[in-house]
Amino acid sequence: MKAAVVGEKGVELRDVPKPAPGPKEVLISVRASSLNRADLLVALGHQHGSTGGAGARLGLECSGEVEAVGSEAEGIKAGDRVMASAPGGYAEYVVTDAARVHRIPGNNMTYEQAACFPVALQTMHNAVVTAGRFKRGETLLMQGASSGVGLMGMQIGKLMGASLVIGTSTNPQRRARLHEFGCDLALDTGDANWPDQVKKATGGKGVDLIVDMVSGGVANQNLEAAAVLGRIVNVGRLGGRTGEFNFDLHALKRIDYIGVTFRTRTLDEIREINRLMRADLWAAVEAGNLALPIYKTYSLDDVAEALSVMRANQHFGKIVLVVSK
Repeated sequence: MKAAVVGEKGVELRDVPKPAPGPKEVLISVRASSLNRADLLVALGHQHGSTGGAGARLGLECSGEVEAVGSEAEGIKAGDRVMASAPGGYAEYVVTDAARVHRIPGNNMTYEQAACFPVALQTMHNAVVTAGRFKRGETLLMQGASSGVGLMGMQIGKLMGASLVIGTSTNPQRRARLHEFGCDLALDTGDANWPDQVKKATGGKGVDLIVDMVSGGVANQNLEAAAVLGRIVNVGRLGGRTGEFNFDLHALKRIDYIGVTFRTRTLDEIREINRLMRADLWAAVEAGNLALPIYKTYSLDDVAEALSVMRANQHFGKIVLVVSK
């Protein structure tokens, strides 16, 4: 089968052995795979959790048809149309744990659409609801809101009863579209006064929960924008992995600063994250109340081009690979 792997001169397609599912795994015949920013790190040869280095297979999520299930896998059968978080998903076939596999609802959702959901759903439910301890009636700020996970996070906040959802983007065209995905107030973090706009919108209190995909240079502004006893959940570091941090303001506001990543999750933790996500969100997925825009699709053969488009950071929503056999 064909799979995208890290070669000596960059990402390349190789013929590799077709995998077989373990007892609790599912073998998926892949129809589409969605790009994530972590894939860029792996493509450059960096380690991402247990994946990385020469020969590493790329991809974190996909959709397709179940070809085979392990002897202990439950809830999924051969022939099911599914979406899944699946390491190595840029391939014609992939195996993943059965608890990470979800049936595609109905017949109206395409494989391309379905491939966009798994990582965004599990990441943002965990960040907003579990780590962020979000409660109905609270306010939510999504820092770096125009990414796939950011757009999903705002919708989850609205679905869970947020009284105000704020999204940020430095790009005016992307910022103008945030309202389509649950955003009540779109702010430009290129404006140094954006924390004052957050305070104004919240009656001077500041925001209850910030989910941050940027970090780096916005860390102290996040502290300014947060309410006393607010929470900040660090999901991504597009603005830098290090930066200045106002420890006194952090202490003064008694802010909970929480780091999350799937790189150090155990399989049992990932199973529980998906169980909790499904309990809260799957009815909304089935009803079509959660959506992600597809910026552009590419064939699996053009994976290097697709990654270069993501690296340029000019897209809105998801970039998808279509796998044909």
